[in-house]
Amino acid sequence: MKNSWLLILPGCLFLTACGTTKEGSKGNEEKEIVSEIMWNELETAPDTMEVMRDLTKRKLFHASETIVTDLIHTKLEVRFNWNQSQLIGRETLTAKAHFYPTDSLILDAKGMEIKSVTKDHSPLNYKYDGAFLRIHLGKNYTRHENYQLVIDYVAKPEERKTSGSAAITSDKGLYFINPKGEDPNVMPQIWTQGETEASSVWFPTIDAPNIKTSQEMLITVANKYKTLSNGKFLGSKDNGDGTRTDHWKQDLPHAPYLFMMGVGAFKVVEDKYIRKNGEQMPVHYYVEPEWEEHAQAIFGETPAMIAFFSELTGVPFAWDKYHQIVVRDYVSGAMENTGAVIFGDYAYKTKRELLDENDQSTIAHELFHHWFGDLVTCESWSNLPLNESFANYSQYLWDEHRYGLDQADYYAESEKDGYFASFGSGNSHDLIWYDYDDKEQMFDAHSYNKGGRILHMLRSYLGDSAFFGGLKLYLQRNQFKAAEFHQLRLAFEEVCGEDLNWFFDQWFQGSGHPILDVEQYFSKENKEVTITVFQNQELGTTPLYKLPVQIMVYDDAGEHLHRVTIEKLESKFTFPISGVLHNVIFDYQQSLLGEIKVYKPKEQYIHQYEHGKRYLARRDALIHGAELRDSSSAEMILKALNDPFWDIRLQAMERASYLNETDRERASDIVRKLVDRDPSPHVRATGLSFLSSLLLKSDMIRLCRERIEKDSSYQVIGTALSELNKIDIREASSLAQSLEKEPASKMKAAIAQIYAKNAQESKLSFFEHLLDQGSVKGYDAIICLNSFTVFMSQQRTEIQEKALPIYQNYREKGGLYTRMFMPQNIAYFVSILEQKKKELGDEISSLDNAGKTVEATQKRNEEMKLDKLIGEFQNYAEKIASDKRF
Repeated sequence: MKNSWLLILPGCLFLTACGTTKEGSKGNEEKEIVSEIMWNELETAPDTMEVMRDLTKRKLFHASETIVTDLIHTKLEVRFNWNQSQLIGRETLTAKAHFYPTDSLILDAKGMEIKSVTKDHSPLNYKYDGAFLRIHLGKNYTRHENYQLVIDYVAKPEERKTSGSAAITSDKGLYFINPKGEDPNVMPQIWTQGETEASSVWFPTIDAPNIKTSQEMLITVANKYKTLSNGKFLGSKDNGDGTRTDHWKQDLPHAPYLFMMGVGAFKVVEDKYIRKNGEQMPVHYYVEPEWEEHAQAIFGETPAMIAFFSELTGVPFAWDKYHQIVVRDYVSGAMENTGAVIFGDYAYKTKRELLDENDQSTIAHELFHHWFGDLVTCESWSNLPLNESFANYSQYLWDEHRYGLDQADYYAESEKDGYFASFGSGNSHDLIWYDYDDKEQMFDAHSYNKGGRILHMLRSYLGDSAFFGGLKLYLQRNQFKAAEFHQLRLAFEEVCGEDLNWFFDQWFQGSGHPILDVEQYFSKENKEVTITVFQNQELGTTPLYKLPVQIMVYDDAGEHLHRVTIEKLESKFTFPISGVLHNVIFDYQQSLLGEIKVYKPKEQYIHQYEHGKRYLARRDALIHGAELRDSSSAEMILKALNDPFWDIRLQAMERASYLNETDRERASDIVRKLVDRDPSPHVRATGLSFLSSLLLKSDMIRLCRERIEKDSSYQVIGTALSELNKIDIREASSLAQSLEKEPASKMKAAIAQIYAKNAQESKLSFFEHLLDQGSVKGYDAIICLNSFTVFMSQQRTEIQEKALPIYQNYREKGGLYTRMFMPQNIAYFVSILEQKKKELGDEISSLDNAGKTVEATQKRNEEMKLDKLIGEFQNYAEKIASDKRF
């Protein structure tokens, strides 16, 4: 919005100037006349006048932090007041002037109590306003002089007003979880979250991404606790009073937002990575005791990932160790703290749950940050894509290496869809975004999803050798420093020899994406095919793109790859054809980020399924080719049911409705075998749903029972329960009851959904026990909360009166997700109660009119109960809305 008028207005000025020139004015006189005419016109155009006033102001620009002081080394000695959720700290800070001499130091320090600031055991003058600590050093220091000062302080995270964003829900910085041990289901623990600028809640620092410092941590805790921080573990000192002090030290510099501390009665599962020189590097997994047996299954691919990314980038893993920890109530997905990565408790999965899904993409994401983000850090939050785009793309690189190209392309498509969804909701801005309103806005589908897809386009254009060579040069040249995106461009240019400003200008400094219509015309007479590409994006806010693209043409002589560049609103490319034209695949590499509509005969899609080597080519062939509804499309669908990639098999099932009765029976036979033996639980689960409309009721019941008894996948079992519930509620409830003691969150969530649909009053005890335990992790906690709300909304008033204490208890025990989604659930439940009260009122009126006084009185008593219940829930809704944690 803001940029649109800036693009339009210069055109108005240009027209005015041209008009003046035609009148014969010259030189300075011409400029004066132009100015006079322009302002005279603006006097009658108030809207334009406002625009001109805006042009006199500088556009918002979030520059990188001006570096006045270099932080050299940060040493922290900390202990804790668990009862008051406070950290008692001593910081020894070594620093120097960056360039200009200075006699002061300004540190970020949020919501602390500053006890003293000393240098050489002498007190220094300082001022503290609750946000900044301004220290007078007593003399001018040049950039050639180091100085050291000591700050004694108390961090009080619970006493400061917090905020957050969609990506990082709180900026409290330091978190005490169940510090007094009041909840027996939650292990007391402490952890930190520094990004974006919340490390300064627990230690004074210059909290900016372009600041780098080495680090040392001495953490004093009760002997029962384990600790984790950045760098090497140098050992422990027993204090003789039931406590010990653990010593962690990182000699290599990194940004303050990457400082990390974790404390709790964790079990530590030890693993290792062997460097090329034979040195063993510790790789440990910190988990709660009950998850110790599953830690290796959850994180065990980590050493292989380290080896892969080290080889791929050509830059060995730089840090002392790589430990990962899972914590409760985490405020984001995961965080790449250098050598000490945090995950939310969604990562807890049993070995059996891992058969359905794993978190390897997140593990890869945080690990790759140790090159892009930790080793080389974005110099400002506007340059955040230098961190997050690469971490996002690492997920593609790992999938490609570990699971194959189809898997990588499948998840890349979901990343692209995530960006399109954000764009469609009105969120569009430059990738490198200097005029955001709040730095937290940078953590969106541009920095992550769009940025990852842009990197893939650049790789497709340059080729692997130049692309990864450019990454290596960028990392080596900027290691342990901060960088901006121009340094990335220059590294690529030095390697490949080409000026890449055109690519970086349109993708890094522009907003939006191309919207393309692709048409083809085949001339039998001229034996050629013409491909016409139209760029349809709004040019007022989006660039006219330069798009190198590969087009594959298939004819009787075989396949022919053509490399072309789209640079105009309408671009035409003509290629010779030998014999019959079988198919044209636009963007053969399937790498282009854009909304692309291809207009071609549907018959070509049948050929495309047979010959398309990429996932998207085969998927699009199924989607469009199936619409032919002839024998060739039927054979394509049937063949796709046995495609090597699992999602293509799912896509084929979705299009089986296009088949005639005979072919549908053939499909049913194939799917029946897939349900039994397909390696993908997604396919087995979807196959059950597919067969539900084709099999006899008795056969479907038998099949669902069989899957529940034999299948190893909770996803398949959950689907079997759901399908069984549609045809035999009693049987489904009975089997669900037999599975209630299964430990998996996903199984509990599936059972909760069954009970919510059936709404049997006797199942209230299941929900009470489930929600009291706080044992459901991650997103499954939301499903259980929603299921309880649906269940309660169908009960009689006497049962609904029991709901509020359960909600209150679950909000406290259920963790972050339940607290986040509790308001929506309460609002929905209140709306159900209000509708119930309205219907009851109508019923009372009818009874009064019919002279049924006794019945009307009974209903009024129930109405009074409902009215009281609604009031209690509304009061609770107001209370949780004012909770400062969210």
